[in-house]
Amino acid sequence: MIVEYIRYTIPADRRDAFERGYAEAGRALDTSAHCLAYELARCAEDATQYVLRIEWDSAEGHLQGFRRSPQFRPFFAAIGPFVNDISEMRHYELTSVVGCRAPQSTTPS
Repeated sequence: MIVEYIRYTIPADRRDAFERGYAEAGRALDTSAHCLAYELARCAEDATQYVLRIEWDSAEGHLQGFRRSPQFRPFFAAIGPFVNDISEMRHYELTSVVGCRAPQSTTPS
């Protein structure tokens, strides 16, 4: 597995269109055999900053599989207007440093 991070700077007047575009692009990711998961997050301290995180089966699955698939065309049509807003787009390999904590119950015991 490989994780792709794409960082965007989106002005406030384009925020709604950007999020709608990625909601639409998500349909193409949902049908891709190479996409394992994805999420779009907006910075809490600076609402112009976004990070898209996509888990791919491999870099080749992303670059050769998805980008050459029928799903890529509608994906790119939905996000194409925002390509010039990308400040970083890279693939990352996971390390052995991981952790997960279950949420604590808020009900009294």
